[in-house]
Amino acid sequence: MHQICFHIGSRPIYWYGVMVALGFLLATAHWSWLARRRGLPPGFGSNLAFFIMLSGILGARVAYVLANLSYFAQHPLHVFRVDEGGLIFYGGFFGALAAVIVMARVQKIPVWTLGDLAITGVPLGHAAGRIGCFLNGCCFGLPTDCPLGVRFPAGSPPDLMHPGTTLHPVQLYETAGNLALYGLLLWFYLRGRRSGATVALYFILYPLLRFSMEFFRGDERLHGMGLTFAQLVSAILLVAGLIIMILRYDKPEPSLEQTHSKPV
Repeated sequence: MHQICFHIGSRPIYWYGVMVALGFLLATAHWSWLARRRGLPPGFGSNLAFFIMLSGILGARVAYVLANLSYFAQHPLHVFRVDEGGLIFYGGFFGALAAVIVMARVQKIPVWTLGDLAITGVPLGHAAGRIGCFLNGCCFGLPTDCPLGVRFPAGSPPDLMHPGTTLHPVQLYETAGNLALYGLLLWFYLRGRRSGATVALYFILYPLLRFSMEFFRGDERLHGMGLTFAQLVSAILLVAGLIIMILRYDKPEPSLEQTHSKPV
């Protein structure tokens, strides 16, 4: 764990912010490549990335602030310190989802068609963000004796909660899971036969990954109905994914270059 990447003068630049930025750059490169492959105009992928980034960060930060409202009520200026950490993935996911829906409507592209393209890049950016979590010392795991366990520096948030204990590197588990999911989604999308099927597959597989990872988390979690909040959202998304997969199984994937009617 090394929170600070480098300094600009006396100002520290945190690894968390660097890795989140890298995640968006990787996703932007992916969307730009995929948009060109689908015959879309130059700049389509980067514009898609911009709107997803803006809405995703806003949604993720709002969710984090609401989950820690008592702290931010006492430190209101810290609401804007995203570089120090504090993004909730599912908040960002729903923010990004809203951006895709709005962009599809504005560009007169079927929502499912643009959604299939957009969802393929999400696990790639998410994987980089989870490495940022590991370096930042947030989203840490429970104590473990397994060989993969890691020990965080004295005085760090994981060490304060679990002093001198080896913990599951759950952030890196999720990074590996997201990279595998990225490869699977891309393969599935490039074979695409059904509109909305790639979205449905993500809604099924990522919630299964996240639901299982929650059992290894050792940081403070919001709970309800015997599950963490993330597990509850995961369960809802999993059911939604199954419903989408059933409802969209006979909907052929239209050509993006034919449906796209405006430059971005």
